[in-house]
Amino acid sequence: MTKNTADETKKTYTKQTYTKQGAAGSTAREGARVVGTVLVTSGTGKTGRRVAERLAALGVPVRAGSRAGGVPFDWQDESGWAAALDGTEAAYVAYYPDLAVPGAAGAMAAFGRVAAASGLRRVVLLSGRGEPQAAVAEEALRGACGEVELTVVRSAFFAQNFSEGALLDSVLGGELVFPAGSAAEPFLDIDDLADVVVAALTGDGHAGAVYELTGPRSLTFEEAAEELGRAAGRPVRYVPVSGPAYAEVLEGFGVSGPEAGFLAELFATLLDGHNSATTDDVKRVLGREAKEFTAFTREAARDGAWHG
Repeated sequence: MTKNTADETKKTYTKQTYTKQGAAGSTAREGARVVGTVLVTSGTGKTGRRVAERLAALGVPVRAGSRAGGVPFDWQDESGWAAALDGTEAAYVAYYPDLAVPGAAGAMAAFGRVAAASGLRRVVLLSGRGEPQAAVAEEALRGACGEVELTVVRSAFFAQNFSEGALLDSVLGGELVFPAGSAAEPFLDIDDLADVVVAALTGDGHAGAVYELTGPRSLTFEEAAEELGRAAGRPVRYVPVSGPAYAEVLEGFGVSGPEAGFLAELFATLLDGHNSATTDDVKRVLGREAKEFTAFTREAARDGAWHG
């Protein structure tokens, strides 16, 4: 990121985000302990990009790591991790594709060792809510990073999956095909997630914490489809399918068979009802309520998410 780009990001984010948050946002900004350089893994992804923007707005030096970016970082190539971490004080860790995949725990253990050896002070790890295998990966990182402060942020299903993620085409096509049955999910706005991550990276009192982040209300996918349709100005119908049937849908979009099977099974497992309860962890960290799903849909529509 160039200096001009960073300055512009800072102006834009401060105006659009801290002004909207009012006193709560100002308190978070003024109380933040400015840290040294922060490595943001998956720095061009949905969460990494938002975290990097917020850190830059606070004047925190950011090193955005990605497979093809200026700071090489690839979860499949450990050889570049030490260079990416060199001289950093903290890191936001977003493992691709998911902490529940085979091999994730080994990668977390390896990253923890490299992080400890580099002198890293703090790590904030993105994890999945209600994912037993993700919890194994969390423990692997915790056991390997020694004295490094670790905060785990377990997220509910992203609301932005409907506006800029895998389900965008489904919303545009009017049929939300997904293996969620009738279970309710407290969809989380990624902007809330990014704010919590930045608070944990830049403020004190989060070491060892495990935050489970949700929106303030649980909706079934059928209810979500109705709200999406109203905001988008087009009918959107939820079509429940089995895990294997959804895997076939994914393969039709070019996803490999093994990855499609894993994702379909993961979604079916996560959306079986055991994650339906909401939490107040967003409010505990930020001092304000999490964003409502209706507010998310209106903002996404206003920003042109479903104009395709």
